[in-house]
Amino acid sequence: MRAIDTDNKVADAHRIGVSPGKPSIGLVLGSGAARGFAHIGVLRVLEANGIKPDIIVGTSMGALVGGCYATGQLDALEEWARSLTMRRVIGYLDVRIGGSGLISGGRLSTRLEESIGAATIEQLPIRFAAISTEIGTGHEVWLTRGSLALALRASYALPGIFPPVHIGGRWLVDGALVNPVPVSAARAFGARVVIAVNMEADRFGRGATIASHGADPGDGQSAIIKEPRNSFARLRSMFSAERALKRQIIAGNGRPSLTTVMVESFNIMQDRLTRMRLAGDPPDVHITPRIGPIGWLDFHHAAEAIEIGRAATEKAVESINQAIADLS
Repeated sequence: MRAIDTDNKVADAHRIGVSPGKPSIGLVLGSGAARGFAHIGVLRVLEANGIKPDIIVGTSMGALVGGCYATGQLDALEEWARSLTMRRVIGYLDVRIGGSGLISGGRLSTRLEESIGAATIEQLPIRFAAISTEIGTGHEVWLTRGSLALALRASYALPGIFPPVHIGGRWLVDGALVNPVPVSAARAFGARVVIAVNMEADRFGRGATIASHGADPGDGQSAIIKEPRNSFARLRSMFSAERALKRQIIAGNGRPSLTTVMVESFNIMQDRLTRMRLAGDPPDVHITPRIGPIGWLDFHHAAEAIEIGRAATEKAVESINQAIADLS
């Protein structure tokens, strides 16, 4: 039995590209939109400590950061992320009325293709997969071949915000709908030490049950919407609609805006799903950046997110090295 186990380990190591005797390391980068910039800090600390993943599996923003790392573009991604301001973020929002998403995503995809070029997943030096979801069937799709740029776009295509992406005869959207922190995929690809980075772990107090609740006097009265009084005002409101919609996508106050409702609903679903999936298939090392103050659409807080990811990973380095040593 010992000889059989040794042969299997050597075969697995050869298939994944690691040295016999060294356990294959799988890095799982979870979803989280702007919060996902913390993955950059995670990868910086792993690099500094000589911990190099053999397999990277990412969902949504996790796929984007993982793909840039695999193509050697992490420096460019970090420089771009740190340069983002509210004004620059709004500039990337090419709003499209009447499509299958509020944002066409053309400006972002152009920026992505400029960075990673025409790279395919098969050409990457490490094994990589981006998780996506098929519209209509709900299938969890592991994108493991073909255009890397298309795979990343499909993985972060937040429903209602970005349009679906057509790949291999399937219409695909954000992978967080089915697997926000895809530990299962990393294990299926042969990872023996799985490090998972979860951006939702610090959502304390969310998802509780409110056992008794009811209406207050005045509830249910609709707000009065004032229409422009003259044709000039109506024309001006039409031309300012795109600008107003862009600002709603980033932030809103008072009554929740359309995008706030969409994103928060998605966030609630993802939080519940992440808890269930990690309970059934926990990673060997669970990195949980305390990134609660940064919202899903706070892309202009990238520098803060990166430092939070760095701090969380520094605390986990000892556990990671211990897990690698135990399986070596």
